[in-house]
Amino acid sequence: MKPIDLTLTISESIPSFPGSPKPIFIDWSNIRDDGYNLELLFLSSHTGTHLDAPFHFIKNGIKIHQIPINRLVGNAFLIKIPKSKNSSITKQDIISFEKKNRKIPNGSSVFFFTGWQKNLKKPNYFTENPGLDTLASKYLSSKKLNLVGIDSPSIDLGKAKSFAVHHLLSQNNILIVENLANLNKISSNEFNFTILPLKLKDATGSPVRAIATVLHSKNS
Repeated sequence: MKPIDLTLTISESIPSFPGSPKPIFIDWSNIRDDGYNLELLFLSSHTGTHLDAPFHFIKNGIKIHQIPINRLVGNAFLIKIPKSKNSSITKQDIISFEKKNRKIPNGSSVFFFTGWQKNLKKPNYFTENPGLDTLASKYLSSKKLNLVGIDSPSIDLGKAKSFAVHHLLSQNNILIVENLANLNKISSNEFNFTILPLKLKDATGSPVRAIATVLHSKNS
């Protein structure tokens, strides 16, 4: 199967998290005057499909450039669980998936498809998005996961103000990938992933190129 691109395209029109600057692309050089085209970029390190390093919320957490590359590629579970606005992904949702499929081993990576990505251009995209509840994040943390990904702009509920889930996962050294696209195109509940952030020294996060390839034909 061909690789599936799980990445949003970053442009000046991509919606940004409230309070964050919008991306700006500045034409710097052009073929006519300089012999080559070149642009400058101004954007948050958490623009579009991006990875949160634990340092984003934890003082002594690892930073983007310190993440071992073996944590950015591997096998993952995909939990497809459509959620509407302000709806939580619960511990029971995860346990139900495990009963139907197989138990998620310690050290795994888990991705959640909620269907929220279709609301990217809507005003409530960042304010009413689904996310994990506290019990779900504690359950995943107990498994010492490598990475958790989601197709909404935050692993926390949009209405949550304390970022409790971010804090809990980051305290347990779990990587977070947000704003994933095209998870619905993955036909299996297990797949291979590649998540490649820029190697930015001391950064809290980075836009990524996220890619999936299906391991086998078992349908979710």
